Amino acid sequence: MKLAISGKGGVGKTTVTAILSLLLAKKHQTVLAVDADPDPNLATALGISPDEQQRMIPLSQQIALIEERTGAKVNQYGQVFKLNPEVADVADSYATKIDNIALLVLGAVEKGGGGCACPENVFIRSLVTDLILFKNETLVMDMEAGVEHLGRATVQGVDYMIIVVEPGQRSIESTHRIIRLSREIGIKEIRLIGNKVVDQDDEEFIQSSFPDIPIELFIPFDQSIRKSDKSGGSIMESIDPRLITDFDSLLDRLKSGMAS
Repeated sequence: MKLAISGKGGVGKTTVTAILSLLLAKKHQTVLAVDADPDPNLATALGISPDEQQRMIPLSQQIALIEERTGAKVNQYGQVFKLNPEVADVADSYATKIDNIALLVLGAVEKGGGGCACPENVFIRSLVTDLILFKNETLVMDMEAGVEHLGRATVQGVDYMIIVVEPGQRSIESTHRIIRLSREIGIKEIRLIGNKVVDQDDEEFIQSSFPDIPIELFIPFDQSIRKSDKSGGSIMESIDPRLITDFDSLLDRLKSGMAS
């Protein structure tokens, strides 16, 4: 199963990505968790220690690797470089392992915008394509607020785009934009998760904003999630057991939907 998790910044998509990754790993699946957000926080939510995180270098900053694989120098213009660099071994060689989860942090390309035709961007896009289309592991990808790392070539490998939305107009507008972009590149299976929901009015507000998109579950506003974030421990250490049951049911529905 290949899942892409998106949503406006701050809505909780990293929390959702971590919960799904940890639950899938608990089911004895080998999970490849990918932090594709320019502001990466997935390592913390998965429970990776600060000391270990200090040793993690985002792939977009692995200059020697990028130059070796693309045949071009970083931060130089007017070069010819490989548009399809070899990346098949990157996940095995550069992921940080925690139980059944292998975490890859992509990092941000710090020049010319996310779509720049530079060695770093070509390397990252080639890697994402390889992870989605050619790796057998279960993939859970924490996206930035959009579909920047995806393209028409990779869409056929994405089973679901899951967008996290909270009951606020800016989040609603951002979610509509992500839905539009997802459909433009051919993603058909789009699902929503409502987060930070306080009451029935919040649920109805989200439902009325997306009448044609399935809303898989609502996550109540929960101080325990904030406490887990402050402590730096795994998100699973303080989460309400009832929410774990809800996410387990979600995974069952997604798996069933793939089989039908």
